[in-house]
Amino acid sequence: MHVSSVSMRQDILGYVEIMVNEETNRNNIFLMDQTANPAPLGLCAFGTTTILLSLWNAGVIGITSPIFAMAIFYGGLAQIIAGLMEWKKNNNFGFLTFVSFGFFWMSFAGVLMLPALGLAKAPGPADLAAFLAVWGVVAFGLLICTLNMHRSLQVTVLAVFLTIALLVAADLTESGLVKLAGGLMGLLAGVLAIYIGLAQVINEVHNRKIIPV
Repeated sequence: MHVSSVSMRQDILGYVEIMVNEETNRNNIFLMDQTANPAPLGLCAFGTTTILLSLWNAGVIGITSPIFAMAIFYGGLAQIIAGLMEWKKNNNFGFLTFVSFGFFWMSFAGVLMLPALGLAKAPGPADLAAFLAVWGVVAFGLLICTLNMHRSLQVTVLAVFLTIALLVAADLTESGLVKLAGGLMGLLAGVLAIYIGLAQVINEVHNRKIIPV
């Protein structure tokens, strides 16, 4: 009687284990993610748009339609798509970074376009400084996150944070020299972002580390 009870208990435990394994395998099938890495898209979208805006801050080009178009579509929409793909991959850092800065570029375009359309009052230097300052807080938080990541990303996010800080100071002081410094720092941030994004794709395509990141 005792032997029969033990045998029955083992049979039940074995059945439960089989059911658990089947459920785990079934879930793995549905959770398997073989989509592309969205980081290169987000990095290149951010980098190219940042370079264009930084050229304006450095006084090289004017604030014309190419900057608005990049801010809305590539820097904005493409980055948001990359961020949503990062969400699917359970990457909170990538999700927050790309979605936030995608909407940053759209918001920036709106700040400049709404007054031109007669829908809002044009911002003053203090208004722009406040707008950039809140994004500086986000950038600083992301910088803290990168302290546990690779060095190239740390330097890139640091350059982004310094760019925002310099542009805030430029708006508050109305100093052309500080704005130029912000533009140059932004160029560095943009180039670094593109470098990391393209390096990831090049290394993946060649299936070996060609460009260090």
